[in-house]
Amino acid sequence: MTFAEQVRAYADTHTAAPPNEIMSAFARERQALASCAKPALRIAHGERLPDAELLSPTGQRTTLQAELAGRRGVLVFYRGVWCPYCNIALNVYQTELLAELDERKVALVAVSPQKPDWSLSAQEKNGLSFSVLSDPGNQLARSLGILTAPSEEARSAQLQLGLDLEIANADGTPTLPMPTVAVLEADLTVRWIDVHPDYGGRTEPGDILAALDGVRV
Repeated sequence: MTFAEQVRAYADTHTAAPPNEIMSAFARERQALASCAKPALRIAHGERLPDAELLSPTGQRTTLQAELAGRRGVLVFYRGVWCPYCNIALNVYQTELLAELDERKVALVAVSPQKPDWSLSAQEKNGLSFSVLSDPGNQLARSLGILTAPSEEARSAQLQLGLDLEIANADGTPTLPMPTVAVLEADLTVRWIDVHPDYGGRTEPGDILAALDGVRV
């Protein structure tokens, strides 16, 4: 199933539940985000993304360049293991994209601002066999210019559900990356970027493969 198909199935399941103010807060946030224009990126196609020190799920230091290991890469920015849309997307990339990337000798790397143990939870929860790393302080997302934060209403709703982003995120802030996929050369030159201000939308595997294969999408 595509990401869009799985999101529709997720929505159908939750539509049957009685409406409540917490879920309504998230719905209003998504409606507002859907009307937002995509951000003005700080790095244009053909420019290099600055490397950054990242953390593995066990807290080991690494870098994006090291994870690519001389290969082209698909860099996925996701919000965290607490985000159901992120888990759907990561699962789709595991089942529908990873094998195709392996055939092309392209690395798949997912990053979020959450602490390493939360990254470990994301990897284990979704049975992921690609790199899932912590980007403390959103260094890579900041370089691209794709940072955002929950609305005050959504932040309050998260806290009511027991989610405190200042605890989940490695830098102690609620700052998040917009869900984004970037296709990179081995030297971190950006060849293609797809940004979704509304976190309910994600890049489909077919579009990623088309970008890698040089087809305009």
